[in-house]
Amino acid sequence: MIGSVRGTVVDRSAAGEVVVEAAGVGYRALVPLGAMPELRPGEPAFLFTHLHVRDDAMILFGFTTREERDTFEVLITASGVGPKLALAILSVHTPSALSRAMVDDDVDSLMLVPGVGRRTAQRLMVDLKARLDVPEVDLDDADGTSPRAEVRAALSGLGYEPEEIREALARIDGDGAVEDLLRDALKQLAASRA
Repeated sequence: MIGSVRGTVVDRSAAGEVVVEAAGVGYRALVPLGAMPELRPGEPAFLFTHLHVRDDAMILFGFTTREERDTFEVLITASGVGPKLALAILSVHTPSALSRAMVDDDVDSLMLVPGVGRRTAQRLMVDLKARLDVPEVDLDDADGTSPRAEVRAALSGLGYEPEEIREALARIDGDGAVEDLLRDALKQLAASRA
């Protein structure tokens, strides 16, 4: 098992593949698209890796943080999630954003992953909640919704797109009263549209 690779980036592609040369050996690894800006040809790199072995291939997946690799390994144990879908999920969501989506029951955020429709997102939500380290949340409301979920619903009702809502909520620190979170989210949305 190859646990990590430290070396120099010699090549990268727009499709998310990098070649890291270590001790004269070039390791081809597929990485989340968000890692590509950090992996520039000619510069040193360190990747936590997962070697996926199939009957017809051995594929190395690389991650810039241990948390990403651990999340990837949890994702591929979920029903219907192979390494390519797991990598696509991590190309759209950081591990913390994915956990936040689980806490908030944010099915729409999973639908931002290419190839994931509503039905698949709902199935993934159920399966991943059981597998990911999702913190238990003390819900304020008897109807089982968190303040962030209420804010998301309110913003959606105002006509904002799921991606805009997700980005605005990601920029808000912590939890609080629905009114405070909604006001902060609206400020973020107004600033992003200005």
